[in-house]
Amino acid sequence: MKITITGASGFVGVNLREYLRSTNVVDTMSVRYLPNQSFKIETDAFIHLAGKAHDLKNVSAPKDYYDANFELTKQLFDAFLISEASVFIFMSTVKAVADDLDSMLTEDFTPHPKTHYGIAKYQAEQYLLSKEIPNSKRVYILRPCMVHGPGNKGNLNLLYKIAKNKIPWPLGAFDNQRSFLSIENLCFVIKELLENKSILSGIYHIADDQVLSTNELINLLGNSLGYQSKIWKVHPYLIKSIAKFGDYLKLPLNSERLQKLTGNYTVSNKKILEAIKKPLPVSAKNGLMITFRSFKN
Repeated sequence: MKITITGASGFVGVNLREYLRSTNVVDTMSVRYLPNQSFKIETDAFIHLAGKAHDLKNVSAPKDYYDANFELTKQLFDAFLISEASVFIFMSTVKAVADDLDSMLTEDFTPHPKTHYGIAKYQAEQYLLSKEIPNSKRVYILRPCMVHGPGNKGNLNLLYKIAKNKIPWPLGAFDNQRSFLSIENLCFVIKELLENKSILSGIYHIADDQVLSTNELINLLGNSLGYQSKIWKVHPYLIKSIAKFGDYLKLPLNSERLQKLTGNYTVSNKKILEAIKKPLPVSAKNGLMITFRSFKN
């Protein structure tokens, strides 16, 4: 199978290209949004990863999100519909549904994205769903939760730096549960979607099987470094006050990052597991340990 990937230089793209290339011909396509442009797609399967990621520093212009995540996706999907390609996989995000959760997120939730990043991804989803799909084609919209793995840069790196310097974790008073996604599990699911023609088109949430608290993450980090982590239970009111100062002073800890570290965000993977009829290859804890150990290098 010939597979074309956009956004192949990003974290997911680099790993996915390596994962698929042993049994497929994997090509890459460099794309950016320009008004009124058209694309010619000559491949068997098209995986659209390119887009503008969420900016935690909130310095990006809203238009950048809509151009990169919505308008560009429309152009590529229009090209796919008139091409000979049989599979289109669009990498959306759980943030196209919700930024905060009170219960486990399933595909039945009514989306209410709050950020320009989430809204633009949701608009792209709606555009794909609005089109009539020929019987010869399959279209998958994937909503992964936080993806991690070797080479990943993000909040887990921040936690690792704290653990490496043996700084006590001050957020132990927050009792939360979060879903994570190993890059290997994500690549495994995408490979199954490409190869299994019986899997119906649609929206699928992607997450590891188990959920963990941030305190459990800190303990895993300590284990990966060979020591017992110290967890302090500083009053949440004080921590939230510091985070609010961080919003204005551009400190490493701000309200959004605090929410990512201590809020609840659990994602159900039941629909995708029922579709592929196979277990995920990596457990949540083992996947995180692989990521943490990679930070040493």
